[in-house]
Amino acid sequence: MRIASLEIRACRHADAALGGSALRDGQGREGLDYLVYTLKTDCGREASMFGFAGRSAIGSAHLAAASLRPFFAGRNALDREAAWHDWRTADRWWHHLPVYSYGPVDCCLWILGAEAAGQPLWRYIGGARAEVPVYASSLVLADADAYEAEALAVKAAGMKAYKIHPPGKSLAEDIEIHRAVREAVGADFPLMSDPVAPYTLDEAIRLGRELERLNYLWLEEPLPDESFGALRELTRILDIPVIGTEVLPKHPYSVAECLATRVVDGVRADPSWSGGVTGTLKTARLAEAFHAPCELHTTIFHPLELVSLHLNGAIAGSRYFEVLWPMEKFDFGLTESLPISEGMARLPEGPGLGIALDRDLIENETLEVL
Repeated sequence: MRIASLEIRACRHADAALGGSALRDGQGREGLDYLVYTLKTDCGREASMFGFAGRSAIGSAHLAAASLRPFFAGRNALDREAAWHDWRTADRWWHHLPVYSYGPVDCCLWILGAEAAGQPLWRYIGGARAEVPVYASSLVLADADAYEAEALAVKAAGMKAYKIHPPGKSLAEDIEIHRAVREAVGADFPLMSDPVAPYTLDEAIRLGRELERLNYLWLEEPLPDESFGALRELTRILDIPVIGTEVLPKHPYSVAECLATRVVDGVRADPSWSGGVTGTLKTARLAEAFHAPCELHTTIFHPLELVSLHLNGAIAGSRYFEVLWPMEKFDFGLTESLPISEGMARLPEGPGLGIALDRDLIENETLEVL
């Protein structure tokens, strides 16, 4: 099963337009740019997967194609581990691609293997569970009232938990939001906080102490993931678990220090930014060896979310399956919606992903094919 070609499409989904406030960067988006990688083999098999594209699908596609196409040409599609290590060396020497470039092609390799074996991806990896509880993760909303209303909607929809991405402009406002949401959903509904690194160490300590009083499940990325010294001190001081590492490049190697010296209490990984299925599994196994959770990060795009769901079915250290809310804004790219009912995601039983990509949508949204 040797790789005959790698096609990369630059695409844009206009129906997912987002205001700049929703992502806290002040820059609105006309739609979500994404890539679609397609690996074809000499025996007639092929597999495709979405990829993150940042602000430019066309720019990201050209970078990925220039480096990854010649790298994978002629390789055995089942030699995923050899490709992983060879790419780590090649990327260090000359390519230096963004963290999201390698993951989709690694996902394609795993899909090819699972389909050839006639197994759903999660069982091909090594099944751990057939269903996973789901939590909804907010975008950045206008005020405490908006978060409160969304949290109640998430709870009413049967989701098992809710995570807040606060505005991050004022610690006092963020604390008010977290208090309002806890009061709205009641004492026992699981809540998490992901401020996305807006604070000083002192501010992060103050927020963490408040979240402890409010019985939040974890505090995620209150400081930049690379701020090892400050995060280690925060983790030492707080009782609430501190979670991080989702944007660190070079998983699992960059995560090892975080676990060995307790920079954080738990780590994050995903098949988009952590090097595909292979990278995510390596980080998850590393965390397991330290008796620490590896919480799987949302990948935004539902085809990648489906890969993340398969990974959730294959590892034991992730407590939930994360989806962005409102889900309908991101529900594109698959011929069926994600298999979620009453707050539980059920693993597909068909070979490979078990749900096909929406080829007509991809064709209609393609900006360029490389």
